[in-house]
Amino acid sequence: MKITIITATFNSSKTIVETLKSVAVQNHRDIEHIIIDGGSTDGTQALVALHKSRDARLISEPDDGIYDAMNKGLRLATGDYVGFLNGDDTLATPSAIEDIVDAATRTDADALYGDLVYVDPSRRRPLVRYWRTGTYSPSALRLGWMPPHPTLYIHRRTIAEIGQFDSRLRIAADYEYMLRLFADSTRRTTYIPSVLVRMRTGGASNRSLRAMIRKSREDLLVLRRHNVGGVVTLLCKNARKIPQFFSGD
Repeated sequence: MKITIITATFNSSKTIVETLKSVAVQNHRDIEHIIIDGGSTDGTQALVALHKSRDARLISEPDDGIYDAMNKGLRLATGDYVGFLNGDDTLATPSAIEDIVDAATRTDADALYGDLVYVDPSRRRPLVRYWRTGTYSPSALRLGWMPPHPTLYIHRRTIAEIGQFDSRLRIAADYEYMLRLFADSTRRTTYIPSVLVRMRTGGASNRSLRAMIRKSREDLLVLRRHNVGGVVTLLCKNARKIPQFFSGD
């Protein structure tokens, strides 16, 4: 089974090597790694060329933001399942992709997902949040449930059905994409109860109060677009984050 990992990156020289190495050490070997660089000016491309696996592919050119870059990756993907790994995140263990493949082989799911931890490497205890996802249900979706996007791997046949990211959204296009996937309750999904990705804190959606307000507005827009819920769903979605700060490894 071939797995495509898409990494959209821009000026990620401080973190991209760790990302690349986490892919290179995977036990599962049939991995297509597509790196879409937005024309970095900090040496990211040189680091990718030096540290990428032999079969990885680098595209470096200007883009219209991260979702435009991710759409470029989707158009190039040839794997049976496709997922995304940010340029400052890492696969949690060498068996992460192997776990995804094992679950996909057993279930032939339309989508698979797992758990994620937020880390701050500058702290003595780097674990900040533990996102324990749990199993999907339509009622849970209306109560703010959502898997962490970097752990989500979607079958290519399903990607053909749901299309690409709505790049008109600047922060919540990944949430809208997942709502498009999970709003159809007939799709087969599989939860993998293990940590698949380690994500660094400080993402675009929470860098400033302005960004958080914009994200909330976009979240509410897409919830209503897909008839999943409204303000209550959005409040529940944010409230679900609170226990993550008190979960251990």
